[in-house]
Amino acid sequence: MRATAPVQLARIGQIAVNVHDVARAVEFYRDTLGMRFLFQAPPKLAFFDCGGIRLMLSVAEKPEFEHAASIIYYQVDDIQAAYRALRGAGVSFEGEPHLIAKLPDHDLWMAFFQDPDANLLALMSEVRPPQ
Repeated sequence: MRATAPVQLARIGQIAVNVHDVARAVEFYRDTLGMRFLFQAPPKLAFFDCGGIRLMLSVAEKPEFEHAASIIYYQVDDIQAAYRALRGAGVSFEGEPHLIAKLPDHDLWMAFFQDPDANLLALMSEVRPPQ
């Protein structure tokens, strides 16, 4: 018999990404990726708005926390245009946007890249077939 969970987690409020140099990371996320900068708590924290989810860039407080982040997938409407724009801004991708899956109502496309601290990031796009 399964007990009912006392709490249901359904909304992400903040994602933390480890960085080595906050100033360099702020430049990348704000100036290269075009994310909306919220505020900074020098010298170890910076915050961005990512469609209602707060992204925190921080220097690891303890050595055991110093590792690359989970992959963050940024959803874009036009993956080819976003890919070209970011490449033009100096972002190095691991490959071109590619088809991940053909689903009943859309195709899922992704393209992977890294930030200056080698955190893996991705663009994702749900492409609807022409009607």
